[in-house]
Amino acid sequence: MVSVIMSVFNTSDVKVLQRSIHSIISQTFSDFEFIICDDGSTDGTYEVLATICKSDRRIKLIRNETNLKAAMARNRCISLSKGKYIAIMDADDCSVVNRLQTQLDFLENNKEFDFVGSSADLYNEIGIWGHRKYNKYPENKDFLFVLPFVHASVMFRKKALEEVGGYRVAKETNRTEDYDLFMRLYANGNKGANLEDMLYLVQEDQALYKRRKYHHKFNEAIVRYKGFRALGLMPRSFLYVIKPLVVGLIPLSLLNQLKDMYYKNKKLVDK
Repeated sequence: MVSVIMSVFNTSDVKVLQRSIHSIISQTFSDFEFIICDDGSTDGTYEVLATICKSDRRIKLIRNETNLKAAMARNRCISLSKGKYIAIMDADDCSVVNRLQTQLDFLENNKEFDFVGSSADLYNEIGIWGHRKYNKYPENKDFLFVLPFVHASVMFRKKALEEVGGYRVAKETNRTEDYDLFMRLYANGNKGANLEDMLYLVQEDQALYKRRKYHHKFNEAIVRYKGFRALGLMPRSFLYVIKPLVVGLIPLSLLNQLKDMYYKNKKLVDK
């Protein structure tokens, strides 16, 4: 019924990978395959994965000889998948034990939706420090400020992904392939929902921000422009197109404060 896909690159920390993979193979729902793609790692990640993956026959480990980036790696997983549904998983995150069952039940009982995400806890080496919740039923306008889904928490109908050609592989979609995908899905007439349940845990810390270079902000601006135009949000939303360029100039400490204020004050989940 479900194909869980994970792209991994240079994440050789055994504990991190074990925790992430174990959160999937321990799910209450068991009718799944778990396709893991090592995307050309150079730090011994593949060898660590090969050892861990021996623990469960539902895991299928594949390898790219070179680093093709997340979009292409995930597309390869999708092309090999057999499930009716595709669930995303990131290598350093965790899924709550009933995640797959809960999302599967929702999609089976709500045919009008093509994918479903969930709320998520944010954690670092100390523990859970925050949360992410978005509108229950995002609309086109919700894409203006931020991607209104926790990408790796989402389960898709495979058919919907195939209709839009999966993740778009382009220079500007590097690190923004999720934003681009969801806007193309909405432009295609597909709709998604967010469950209020905390079904996913996202590892988010200082190391994450260190990996975000300013030139990626230009790529995000391009993705925003193309996506907003496809959603019929241009030209009135041009200021939101250049938002990442402005945000990229804000000191990290101030940006974190602003983000915390935003998520505390915003009514995040429709009642």
